[in-house]
Amino acid sequence: MFGMTKRSQDGDAVITGAGSGIGAAFALELADRGNRVICSDIDETAAQRTVSAIHDNGGTAIATRCDVTQIQDVNTLAAQARSWFDGPPTLVVNNAGVGAGGHPIGDIPLEDWAWTLDVNLWGAIHGCHVFAPILRDAGPSNRPSGIINVASAASFGAAPGMAAYNVSKAAVLSLSETLAAELSGSGVHVTVLCPTFVKTNIVNAGRITSGSTDLADRLMRWTGISAERTARMCLDTYDRGGLYCMPQLDARIGWGIKRLAPQTFTRTVGLVTRISHAVSS
Repeated sequence: MFGMTKRSQDGDAVITGAGSGIGAAFALELADRGNRVICSDIDETAAQRTVSAIHDNGGTAIATRCDVTQIQDVNTLAAQARSWFDGPPTLVVNNAGVGAGGHPIGDIPLEDWAWTLDVNLWGAIHGCHVFAPILRDAGPSNRPSGIINVASAASFGAAPGMAAYNVSKAAVLSLSETLAAELSGSGVHVTVLCPTFVKTNIVNAGRITSGSTDLADRLMRWTGISAERTARMCLDTYDRGGLYCMPQLDARIGWGIKRLAPQTFTRTVGLVTRISHAVSS
C-alpha cells in the first residue's frame, strides 16, 4: 500500500509558521492530499484561521501555539502530535521564519542579527533536533516519512544588505544537507525549499528598511510566484525524493552559476544590486 502512496499523501503533518504565507499554503495543500494537519504558529489566532480554511474544504486539522525559538514549545508540539496522531507524524515542515534587511554588515543592529538567527536558524534546529529522532526511531514498520526545511535562494544568493537573513538561510541549507546525509537509508527523507520571491507578507512583516522593502515589493510583483504554487512544487519534489526544491527558474540558474563560478556570481550580484538601487532611487 505504501508503495502506491506518495510520501505527501494520506499522512500526518506538522507545520510551523502555519498562520500565513508558505506555511498556510503547505497546510492547505497537505490537507487536500489527505493528511491530518497540525497548524502551529506563534500567533495561534492566525493558525486557527488556517485550520478554519482547511475545515471549510473538508479537511482535518487543529491549531496550536508554538514559538520555535523555545525548545520547550517544540517539545510540547511533538507531544501534541504524538497524542493527536496516536503515533509519530509522517511529515514535519519547519517553515517559521522572519525577514530582515536593508543595512550593510556593521550597520545591522545586533538585535536584528539575534532575532533573525533565533527564528530562522534556531527554529529549524529545534524542529530537526526534536522531530528527526522521532521519525528515525519509528523504524521501517512506519510509512515513509520526512522533513521539509524552508530556506531560501538567499541561502546561496549573498545579496548585499541582507546579511542576517542570508546567513540564517545558508545555515538552514547546510543543516538540511547534513540531516539528509545522516538519515540516508533510514526511510526518512529531507527536502529543503529554496525559492526566490514568493508572494507573502514576509517583507512587510519583517525588519526591513523602507527602501529595501520597496525594491523587494517590486521584484515580488515582477518575479514572485504564489505561496500555493510554491508549496505544491515543494511537495512534488519531496515525493520524487529530491533534496533541493528551487521552484523558480531564476533560483535554479543562480544555483548553477554559483556552483560553477562562485566568485563571478558574487561580483555580479553586487553589481546588479547597485544598479537596481540606483534605478529605484
